[in-house]
Amino acid sequence: MKVDGHGQAKVLTPGEIKKLFEAFEGDRDRALFGICLYTGCRISEACSMLTPDAYDAAGVRMKITLRKANTKGKQETRQIPVNAVLRGYLETYKAGAGKQYLFPGRHGRGHINPKSADEILRETCDRLGLEGVSTHSFRRTALTQMSSAGIPLRVIQEISGHRSLQALQRYLEVSELQLEGAIAALHF
Repeated sequence: MKVDGHGQAKVLTPGEIKKLFEAFEGDRDRALFGICLYTGCRISEACSMLTPDAYDAAGVRMKITLRKANTKGKQETRQIPVNAVLRGYLETYKAGAGKQYLFPGRHGRGHINPKSADEILRETCDRLGLEGVSTHSFRRTALTQMSSAGIPLRVIQEISGHRSLQALQRYLEVSELQLEGAIAALHF
């Protein structure tokens, strides 16, 4: 768990996710962090999205686009199917989306800064008494949940944009239940 900026971001429980999304003060924050949670993307990738990356003339797109210019390694554009919960957040937020950037910055200049998003999350976590949570918690939670659900690592790698399985595996948390289940499977 992350303490004073050190260590890995906490993997959120379903209860913590529910509390957070109920506590976010606006549709923008639910949409922003919803994108991070339901696509496994980095906060910088979500903040820099263009409005057409999420919406077309008919409404919310079937797939979210994360443009290679906005990804960490700038290697390739990723398209990720939109989860039903995320679709709801984006439909509710649509009127607030910017003309160019999905999440416009202050005074309509550029896009929201990832540091501003981090501040929003920290203030929400402080109000809820949640510790060890960072913007990266949404990414770690998404990737760990997919792994726990038995999704092949190669598929998770495609969604997360990690260049190697080794890099991806550092994100995945192993739970006590998984350890106990592994040992319980040993019956010779």
